[in-house]
Amino acid sequence: MADKNKSASKRKARKPAASNKPAAKTESTANSGNETKMPSADNPFGTLSTTDVEALDHMSRNLMQAALKSQKLMSDSMRKALDGKIEMPDTATINSTPELGDVWTKIVSDPEKLMSAQASLMSGYLDLWTNTTKQFYDGGQHDTVKPDAGDKRWRSEDWSENPIFNAIKQSYLLNQNFLMGLVHGVEGVDPAVKRKVEFLTKQMIDALAPTNFALTNPDVIRETMQSKGENLTKGLANLANDLEKGGGRLALTQTDMEGFKVGVDLAATEGKVIFRSEIFELIQYAPTTETVKTRPLLIAPPWINKFYIMDMRQKNSMVRWLTQQGFTVFLISWVNPGPELKEKSFQDYIEKGLFEAIDQVREATGEESVNAVGYCIGGTMLASALALLEARGESDKIASATFFAAQTDFELAGDLLLFVDDAWFNEINRLMDAQGGVLDGRTMSDTFNLLRSNDLVWSFVVSNYLLGRQPQAFDLLYWNADQTRMPQKLHLWYLDNMYRKNRLAKKEIEMDGHTLDLTKVTTPVFMQASRDDHIAPYPSVYRGAKLFGGPVRYMLAGSGHIAGVINHPGANKYQHWVNTDLPDTVEEWQEAATEVPGSWWEEWRDWLYERSGDDVPARQPGDGNLKPIYDAPGEYVLVRS
Repeated sequence: MADKNKSASKRKARKPAASNKPAAKTESTANSGNETKMPSADNPFGTLSTTDVEALDHMSRNLMQAALKSQKLMSDSMRKALDGKIEMPDTATINSTPELGDVWTKIVSDPEKLMSAQASLMSGYLDLWTNTTKQFYDGGQHDTVKPDAGDKRWRSEDWSENPIFNAIKQSYLLNQNFLMGLVHGVEGVDPAVKRKVEFLTKQMIDALAPTNFALTNPDVIRETMQSKGENLTKGLANLANDLEKGGGRLALTQTDMEGFKVGVDLAATEGKVIFRSEIFELIQYAPTTETVKTRPLLIAPPWINKFYIMDMRQKNSMVRWLTQQGFTVFLISWVNPGPELKEKSFQDYIEKGLFEAIDQVREATGEESVNAVGYCIGGTMLASALALLEARGESDKIASATFFAAQTDFELAGDLLLFVDDAWFNEINRLMDAQGGVLDGRTMSDTFNLLRSNDLVWSFVVSNYLLGRQPQAFDLLYWNADQTRMPQKLHLWYLDNMYRKNRLAKKEIEMDGHTLDLTKVTTPVFMQASRDDHIAPYPSVYRGAKLFGGPVRYMLAGSGHIAGVINHPGANKYQHWVNTDLPDTVEEWQEAATEVPGSWWEEWRDWLYERSGDDVPARQPGDGNLKPIYDAPGEYVLVRS
């Protein structure tokens, strides 16, 4: 009996010790977050530490909050869509199903080519399986297919070093090449239809990239784990803000719109507005040299965007650089038109815009002629104006003409031709009617963004909505988002006569009783194009260069529609190609061209010097007959759409 009591006493004595020991360990682990525990009522996850459970709970709550926000966003978007806001694009009128059906009918009707493509795809998958297995064993990279060198979607090391994500990436690329190869190789289809289906197929493939989905993007997975899902809730908040900003239509935020101030950070080169009309303000910039060239320089930027792409920050401002080279620089700042200007025409922008500006520059300087510059659509206007002046016998008003990324022949105008067929043209007209006779800037911006959807759409979808980040301040994207409107009559005429019918190149445009004929223009021309331009492709620009009847210097720059033009020499970026001859084809021109490192601005400057006269004392804004109205950059550029 005593032994039994002794034994019981020992057992009772051991119980507290046994229960206290784990308690002490739990407290210690609570501080370190590293204890492995058995399942219990308090911790049903077993092997997870208390810290892990708290993190999982935090993530679960964030994901639940994200799910609820997603439901609300979907509900709100559907409600606004069902309300049928007339300002929204009507996708039914631009249905591309017939074209897709025609192309794919042709594809499947050629079984030999289809079987060959399928065999190539299956061979690629067999290689992919083998190479993925090798990567699991040896950790090396064994690529079956590689992305294009400039494709930024795969920058994360996980897409190469992690065998699973590497396999996902290469599987996507194999399917991409398979589909695009089939569409590109189809025969017996109208070229315009084929080009449209190629574009739409690429848009679909880009949208379905694994980089665009949270569960197949390693950067998003990592951010979700590290932030416990807060990136998704922040991303949905960003999405809600963009939908609200667009009134139910997604207005994708690409940059911090509070990061710059026009006239302070951008468009800050010193100058004065010396003339103003209902269409434009004329800016004369202050000289930065003691002497300037006799003949003034007048710049006509595109009215599709704000002019300050040519006067960004000091380090890359073309306007400032030109003043430093000894030019008296004048610039047209177009109005951001409202419905009251809906009846303004292309001819109005020539007569009351460019020609009025030339007359005012002559008044301000006392000179009889100007060297003129036209950028993009401003260049198309300048070319038309040259033909009109030639027909009127007034060609001496413009001593030389420079074109930046400007088209005068639209036969090879690139992907923008996809947006001017009958359905699109009628839809644009309907939208402009609904918006009071102007086209809102966002519509044009969305169109241009689609031409580089991976860089200008999907990269921001991932960053803003999946990673939950706030866009950073970037001057070029700020300018891109500072959109302008376009008058209905002008814009529809331009699309119809230039893009749809190519009437300027065909000598079919009548203006003020004259036929516009570029072959009769003998004014010296400097024509710049950019190798990677998706808006004014360099072969298209070259075709336009061949239309002029006088001496033409064609020059090809590296990069695209913006960076190819705005490339300050101090940046030491890109390259350009020179060839003073103008053979029949752009391929012949390229073959004989010489590559030169860096910016082309100095090449152009030297060409301008030959046509700018002697040096005279520098002209200050207001020295001539036109007095300053207010400081540059003026008022029109500050009007937001």
